[in-house]
Parts: sequence; structure tokens; C-alpha cells
Amino acid sequence: MTVQSKIARWRNVGRLLSRRIWDYSELFRIEMAETKSRLLHEVVALVVLAIGALFTLSFFCIAVIITAAGSPYFVAVAWGVAAVWLLVTLVAGILMRSRHPAEPFQTLRTEIERDLEAVKESNT
Repeated sequence: MTVQSKIARWRNVGRLLSRRIWDYSELFRIEMAETKSRLLHEVVALVVLAIGALFTLSFFCIAVIITAAGSPYFVAVAWGVAAVWLLVTLVAGILMRSRHPAEPFQTLRTEIERDLEAVKESNT
């Protein structure tokens, strides 16, 4: 490959990138907003999971103490509250495990890979 052909090839790559830079910046902005939204949802879900776990532990402790006291009315209420918080914790945990891991800037990466592939094909 001669120096002139290499220069011509890089000139073509430069032209393509200069034409596409505004598309990339717009795509970057969209991906950034989407990533922010996903991150916010994941943080909220993790906070709910942590709070649920803490309440479950505290209510199980209260239930054990009340069970030791021996009153049937308080025992049913205490175990009911503990069961509800356990259910909340389990649901939050299942939701966290079922979510797909976020892949930030996947669309931008795909577009850049397509453009690079097109450049490679046009040079061969």
C-alpha cells in the first residue's frame, strides 16, 4: 500500500467521522439520559432492598421477643408484620436479580462499529 493510498484512506475516514460527529453527539446525549434513568431505577431498587432487609431483621427480632412473652394476639400480629416485610424483601431481591445489567452507550458503540466496518469495506 502506497503512502498516497494510506493518506487517501485516512482522509476518507476523517470525512466520514466529521460528517457523523453531530450524530454521535446527539446519540451520546440520548444514551446519557437513558443511562441516568437506569441508574436511578437501580439505586432506588437497591435502597428498597436494603430497607426491606433491615425491617425484616428488626421485625423478626420483635417477633421473637413477643413470642417469648406468650400473648397469642401479639404473636400473630408480630409474625404477620414480619412476614409482610419478608415478602417485600424477597420481591425486591427477585426484581433485582431479574433485571438485565445495564450496558451504557450500547447504541453509540454499535453505531461507531458499523461506521468503522463500512470504512473497512470501502477501502478493500
